[in-house]
Amino acid sequence: MNVLVSGQEKIEYQNKPLKRMLSREGISVFSQISELDITDSLRRKYRIQGKFFEISTDENRYKYIYTGRVNSCRAGGCKIPGETPGDEASEYFDYFILFDRTKSVQAVKVFNYQATHGYEITSRGWLKQFIGYDGSQSLEVSKNIDAISGATISVRAITADVEIKTEILKELKL
Repeated sequence: MNVLVSGQEKIEYQNKPLKRMLSREGISVFSQISELDITDSLRRKYRIQGKFFEISTDENRYKYIYTGRVNSCRAGGCKIPGETPGDEASEYFDYFILFDRTKSVQAVKVFNYQATHGYEITSRGWLKQFIGYDGSQSLEVSKNIDAISGATISVRAITADVEIKTEILKELKL
């Protein structure tokens, strides 16, 4: 069975919400941002579906950006715990994380939500929970991240992805 997913096929790395947020910090052009080189072994190990960037100016609170896609299972999709969803069993959303110089999360924003359930994770109030996360502890839904009834899959997917992307950034020798 083929499932068609509406929306863009590729991640938009220079999306409007990211440009707006950076503009408020005085970063008005993407020429101040350069893509970080991620080794193929890291890309395979973490199945990265996005890009990391470094901001070249030092006058603002943001230093690193991750922009990427999270695949989450459709209801009734991933039947094996821990299984990575295939195209036919997944929906997705695109988001970005802004980090400071210490590689601590400063902002998270979902900008392209293409799933049928769980839209509540796009709420600015809910996403604020990630601010200050630095990888020194694990993120756990219902412990230090609020669960959302009806959005369990999306909540778990973005929580795991923020944790993993922070870990990757910490591994990079910058």
